[in-house]
Amino acid sequence: MSLKWKLIWPAAAGVLLLLVWLATGPVPGLAAGNARSGLLVVVAVVLAVLLVVTGMVAELRVCRPLRAILHTFDGAEAGDTSGKAADEVQAVQCAVAELRDKVDTLSQTLHVADAKRSALQAELQYSEERYVLAMRISDDGPWEWNLQTNEFVLSARWKCMLGYGEDEFPDSIENWHRHIHPLDLAGVEATLRCCIEERVGQFEHQFRLLHRDGQYRWVSSLGTVIRHASGKPLRIVALDTDITRVKHIESVLRHIVEGTAGMGGEAFFRALVRHFAAALDVPCAFVTECIGWPPKNVQTLAYWLRDDFRENIVFELAGTPCEAVYNEGRPVFHPSGVGKLFPRDKAYESYYGIPIFGTRGDVIGHMAFFNDKEMKEQDVLTDAVYQIFTTRAAAEIERKAVLERLKHSSLADMPDASGVSGLPHPASHVTNM
Repeated sequence: MSLKWKLIWPAAAGVLLLLVWLATGPVPGLAAGNARSGLLVVVAVVLAVLLVVTGMVAELRVCRPLRAILHTFDGAEAGDTSGKAADEVQAVQCAVAELRDKVDTLSQTLHVADAKRSALQAELQYSEERYVLAMRISDDGPWEWNLQTNEFVLSARWKCMLGYGEDEFPDSIENWHRHIHPLDLAGVEATLRCCIEERVGQFEHQFRLLHRDGQYRWVSSLGTVIRHASGKPLRIVALDTDITRVKHIESVLRHIVEGTAGMGGEAFFRALVRHFAAALDVPCAFVTECIGWPPKNVQTLAYWLRDDFRENIVFELAGTPCEAVYNEGRPVFHPSGVGKLFPRDKAYESYYGIPIFGTRGDVIGHMAFFNDKEMKEQDVLTDAVYQIFTTRAAAEIERKAVLERLKHSSLADMPDASGVSGLPHPASHVTNM
């Protein structure tokens, strides 16, 4: 039953009882007959009007607002709720209860979603931190060029690669061009133009960039052109990697290989120290062989000092940085402070020594470089580069030793004054060190 009728029926019942009482019951001061009938009609009309007004007021002020509230809920659920409820009030109560259940369910779902979001956010932050850390410790610097707006953006890592702070290097294509080596600029522009105009997917180009210290750094730029579905180029994204050390190694290798090609013996040792001194830009370089075992003294096989060769010398290892090369059998590097650590070599600031191993694995010599200024780690190349030449030097030292033993063996076999020649030495005495 509708709420409106629930409100009207009690009033209607009361009106009906009042009319029955007026029609049949004793009413003081009211005579029977037409007077009573007239009173009944008047009262009935008035009460009927009141009932109609009451119904309209209940409909307008109570029932309609309640139905409007029900309509704010989902249509299908409101219909189900209205069909099961006894009146509008109960329907609203049922709808509110269902809505509360929905709110509880949504709250739980929201809580789960918020937990997932927090986990994803933490994972994203961790990934970003790893990316930032990787970029900081790497030699790579990303940059981007928006071809629509001509906006050129250089990353903080890219600027750091050239010795600049984030706010010390303006982001502009003109400033970038000014830092490219004049001999490389045309090639860089041609590569970019080819990628943009000929729809090349990726590009890679090596060129030199001016560092803040005034020196040029070699970089390898690997990038791609991002295009619209129509093929129109939108922007270029690239990553520059500092390959100065690689280029330096290539240059040194080429320089020394060309300088020592086809040489042997003393000529090889002299060419080796001279070209290494030039490649590493050091004033002093020499190669030695040990005297006796365990070695306490060494003899230079080639000695380069300040743009010229010097006569070979024998010197004692004790009190020099060369001693650790023989004793420990490993490269020894002192980037600075050599003169304070080893007073015998106070004229120099830095030192780098590499052992030369024989065929039996023992140290038979070493190659050493002194510099009167600090040497950086990237200046001394890699051990693998030196190993190429120390292996060749070891072969030359052992060959020299074999030739000397053959010479001594030949002298021993010559007949003496009595005409009796010396006994021959076993072959092992000649071939073994």
